[in-house]
Amino acid sequence: MTIPLALGASLYVPATRPDLAAVAGGRKYPAVRSVVVCTEDAVHAHDLPAALNGVAALLDRAEPFGPLCFVRPRDPAVLRAVLAMPGARRLAGFVLPKLTRRNLPDYFAAFAADDAYRVMPTLETEDVFDATEVRRLRDVLLTDPHRRRLLTIRVGGNDLLQLLGLRRPRRGTIYETPIGPVIAQLAAAFRPHGVNLTGPVFEYLDDPRGLAREVRRDLACGLFGKTAVHPAQVPVIEAEYRVSARELRDAEAVLDPAAPAVFRRAGAMCEPATHRRWAEVVRERARVYGVRGRRPVPSLRADHAP
Repeated sequence: MTIPLALGASLYVPATRPDLAAVAGGRKYPAVRSVVVCTEDAVHAHDLPAALNGVAALLDRAEPFGPLCFVRPRDPAVLRAVLAMPGARRLAGFVLPKLTRRNLPDYFAAFAADDAYRVMPTLETEDVFDATEVRRLRDVLLTDPHRRRLLTIRVGGNDLLQLLGLRRPRRGTIYETPIGPVIAQLAAAFRPHGVNLTGPVFEYLDDPRGLAREVRRDLACGLFGKTAVHPAQVPVIEAEYRVSARELRDAEAVLDPAAPAVFRRAGAMCEPATHRRWAEVVRERARVYGVRGRRPVPSLRADHAP
């Protein structure tokens, strides 16, 4: 299984939360697969010392992490401070906010050649609206040693909307705003190179149907994984990662070694040469998240993840 599939809905929590250890330890929300401990936008600047104390206390505990645990540093200096903390190597990696070609060297210079941290850059600056700049950043990220650390690209939808002076419509999805074409551009830039992208936050906590609708649009654009800002969003998001029985049957037919080069199934053309990657993802999603109408698959704990 690829690690992006293991991320599921990543629950973002401020580093100042008093129950941080219970969340990261998997005791408070046992179904959560990945947690991002945030020291950036979710924390006021004057609370940064308290946030760093919270991260240090979390890393100093002997209790193992339940979900995959990442830290979102405020900037490269905060990243270096977290990396210097005892217990930092227990982290799966880091979310790098507002990554650009200009600050990328400072972020990546903080890592040691022999560590195993993975990174999730967040694209959320004005550079994202420049297709040429996106391609240049992608080309840098695809070079060693950056590529081996790259886990997925996160899309900072709210920051991008803020740059336009907009907020997503209450009963709409992000795809019904000017950010929709931007997400398609990012998918076209990164997905052909095997780089996963995750969907942006859905801020309306009282609209689970809207959230589910947006997750379906994420999947249709090739994005897997999504930022969750409340634990109630996690099961809504991950329910959409389950596949239908028909999708799974079609995928298995495409992956059958005895399948002809082209065949018809349920009124649709199937062509293993062009549908194989889709079929492999569907089969893996079924294994990790289950099939609709069947008993859900238990959450994959961090110690079972690759």
